[in-house]
Amino acid sequence: MKTIYLLLLTILPMFAVAQSNINGTVTDAEGHLLDGVTITLSQQNKYIATAITDLGHFTLKGITKGNYTLAAMSMGYQSYTQELLLPADSITITLQSDHKQLQGVTVSAAKPVIERKTDRVVFNVENSIIANGGTSWEALTKAPGVTVNSDNALSAYRKGVEVYMDGKPLHLSGDDLVNYLQGIPSSMITKIEVLTNPPASFEAQGGAVINIVTKKVKKQGVNLTLNGSYIQGIYSSYNGSATFNYRRDKLNVYGNYGYGHKHTYMDNRTDINFGDSYWKTTDHNILQSNTHNYRLGVDYQLTDNQILGVLVTGNNRTGYSEGSIPTRIFSTDKSTLDSTLQTNSTDKKGGSGYTYNVNYSLKLDSGKRSLNIDLDYAPYETSSYAHVNTISSSSAPYQIYTPTTQHINIFSGKTDYAYTLGKWNLTSGFKYSSIQSDNKFTFIQSDVLMPDKSNHFEYTENTTALYTSISGTFNKLTVQGGLRAENTHTRGYSFTLDSLNKRSYFKLFPTVFLQYKLNDDNQLQFTYGYRIDRPEYARMNPARHYSSPYNYYVGNPSLQPAFVHNVELGYTYKENYTITANYTSISNIFTNVTVQDNATKNYYITHENLGLSVSAGLRAAAVFHPANWWEINVDAGGYYQQEKSAYLQGHYNLKMFSYDARLNQAFTINKKHGIAAEITAQFFGPGIQNIYHYQSLSEIDLGVKANVMKGKGTVRLTANDIFNAFTYRVNINYLDQQSFFYHKNESRLATLSFSYRIGKDIKAARSRNTASEEEKKRAQ
Repeated sequence: MKTIYLLLLTILPMFAVAQSNINGTVTDAEGHLLDGVTITLSQQNKYIATAITDLGHFTLKGITKGNYTLAAMSMGYQSYTQELLLPADSITITLQSDHKQLQGVTVSAAKPVIERKTDRVVFNVENSIIANGGTSWEALTKAPGVTVNSDNALSAYRKGVEVYMDGKPLHLSGDDLVNYLQGIPSSMITKIEVLTNPPASFEAQGGAVINIVTKKVKKQGVNLTLNGSYIQGIYSSYNGSATFNYRRDKLNVYGNYGYGHKHTYMDNRTDINFGDSYWKTTDHNILQSNTHNYRLGVDYQLTDNQILGVLVTGNNRTGYSEGSIPTRIFSTDKSTLDSTLQTNSTDKKGGSGYTYNVNYSLKLDSGKRSLNIDLDYAPYETSSYAHVNTISSSSAPYQIYTPTTQHINIFSGKTDYAYTLGKWNLTSGFKYSSIQSDNKFTFIQSDVLMPDKSNHFEYTENTTALYTSISGTFNKLTVQGGLRAENTHTRGYSFTLDSLNKRSYFKLFPTVFLQYKLNDDNQLQFTYGYRIDRPEYARMNPARHYSSPYNYYVGNPSLQPAFVHNVELGYTYKENYTITANYTSISNIFTNVTVQDNATKNYYITHENLGLSVSAGLRAAAVFHPANWWEINVDAGGYYQQEKSAYLQGHYNLKMFSYDARLNQAFTINKKHGIAAEITAQFFGPGIQNIYHYQSLSEIDLGVKANVMKGKGTVRLTANDIFNAFTYRVNINYLDQQSFFYHKNESRLATLSFSYRIGKDIKAARSRNTASEEEKKRAQ
């Protein structure tokens, strides 16, 4: 392969230069060894090597003779630099504490709840009282700029997103993503990163990227971190997790296990004007689920610069829901009750997903050049066994049973090679993935099989991707560019409908990032990215899922990808104040649509490729510290929306100005005992999505926490949506489509959680990307 040939050309010359390993130690002013200190070595402002102290010790490998600059950094300590002539026998570094005296109170550096960096917004979940203790899904919905619509579709600053975990796409969406993340306690998360314009090294899928970073236990020998939470709403839920790590010499074994029991409710109300009648439907659903999530990894260091690893992840979940759906049918004056329907439904669900990964990593020149290879196999399956029983005041009873199964197999492999070329740092990669999805839907009415209403749907997708990313810094200007090429072949076939949809396309996805530092306090940024948004597999499945005889969900096998242009221009002052102008244009956008058939009285949800969706606006964010114990984080924006498309027998061109704001406040009440509080308020103004008109949303959360058991344990008490105001209300008024729907997930919850930490922090298990993650995100 060309990549291996290039690698050999770069490896052979290095043996002609004498290299050595440099050992060192880092201590504080009292002589205590410090762990987790970042050590960097540079030469004439050019990066050479890096290391992190393990029990106070570090090693810089493959260093040639010459003059260097050594730097050491650790939170809570002053930065350290030293000029060195290498090689040297050993290096000893002493860091001084970075404490500041404010009115007689000693304040140490602490990581804020929200950090705004040049390319991403970081939500430090482990530092957030409110986000800690519940589920990972609840923590995700608390991240800045992240919103969830009534169909559980995520967006970040008005852009569709791809959800990653530890740098690897999850390949889940909608209810499957919710179910998966609700089974993972938020105590297993350290932070959530929101990238509104991801670089070329990320998959081209999605308008933005949300990366969930899980905790890694940093312990010597066998160690555990234990967490547990009790959640009370109308019903009670609970979760627990354990994370472990074993390190000895060249062997590292790590993993975690989480269990979550969820018991909650969901309410829906729909009012429909069919022209000659007016239907009012309420839907109260009670849902229960049990989810197991686990991960087990083994890394073995073959040599000083080679690691072979195996990683297995999995989740298993079961769930049950029961709904009561009364429908009242009125005359056109909405005052005379003509008839009623009473529908009772039950649905038993299950699902499992696994990923088997083999990874090989080779690092050369102290990490300046590296080769990473991943091979993955990821099977995934879901099942649903739904019963619907309807009794009408004017017609015969209606009973249906619809068992559904879905099986997805994902095979993928990728190779990444990082290297330098003069002043430029480059990363090139190759990826191939093959997805096979088999979906079976059986329709049984009154114990009679209905083949014409059943469905068998197969979908395959093969994608080959190549990418290169290049970056460099020239005085005050930092430049990063990338180009990703993807060639995709898809095939969807419905056996029942004898309908075949095939498509092949080749696309280039460029990204550009520029940062200009005016001075130490002022900098400008510009980013541009072109991305693709492929529909999830379930959106294309034409099987019908009924909630009543007149209400159902059906996929669209003819769906095509959408294409996204992202542009951002930003200004940052003293790293605490930012203002950003942004523009997003999505062509051929696909989205969920609600269709009412006034003749048959059917009201169903499906998906369509529509025309153009545009959002342009301005955002401002700031961090304030009115006192040493008080931090205020503000984020607000206004934006212009346009939705334009031909749809049904007409055409719409909707325009609207909207806004949103978020206020987060953190208070340190007693630093010695770790007593702190946090309150968050957020508001989303009215908005539009195709023919949907959304009303405003708001939410206020608060929480307190304290350290116990000599700082090893932490107790948290939180209250989410204390005014129970987070409710979706949507109006539709387009041609003969006139309806209103109300959607309410249980959001007012009280959570009591406890975590206990054991052992001394040292080097963590490595985090790596596997090859199958992009495809699993779209699995349902």
